[in-house]
Amino acid sequence: MLDFSVTLIITIFNIAFLCLILRLILWKPVTKFMADRAKRVQDSIDQSEKDKADANALLTQYSDKLKTVETEANEIILKARKQAEAEAEKIIASGRASVEELMTSARKQLETEQKAAMTAFRHEAAALVVETAGRLIGREIKNEDNEQYAAMLISGADKDQYV
Repeated sequence: MLDFSVTLIITIFNIAFLCLILRLILWKPVTKFMADRAKRVQDSIDQSEKDKADANALLTQYSDKLKTVETEANEIILKARKQAEAEAEKIIASGRASVEELMTSARKQLETEQKAAMTAFRHEAAALVVETAGRLIGREIKNEDNEQYAAMLISGADKDQYV
């Protein structure tokens, strides 16, 4: 039984010695490696959180810019529509003015032609009346007399205008 006790003591001594050597040789490097690894993991987590915060800030910034751009685009479209409507109204007003001008011109031309036709009619009627009156009277009326009678009839007809 002594053998067993001596073996047990030697084994315990070997284990203690081995632990002491391992502690001196391996404990510090392993602890340092684990601490470094934990620091790298924590730094990576911190960097990820920072990147996430930066990404959220950029997302907010881009969303704001997008809203601003949409608002500006809507304002530009609204302004363009208003300008187009104003231009359309201007073109329509110009067209109406042109039509009114053409109608006024046509009316004036019609009135001028009507007056000219009435004057020609009066001259022809006066000549006819003079000729008929000359036949009735039975004497030949001279051309100068015709012109004089026609002028008298025309001046009388101008006073009694039917137009």
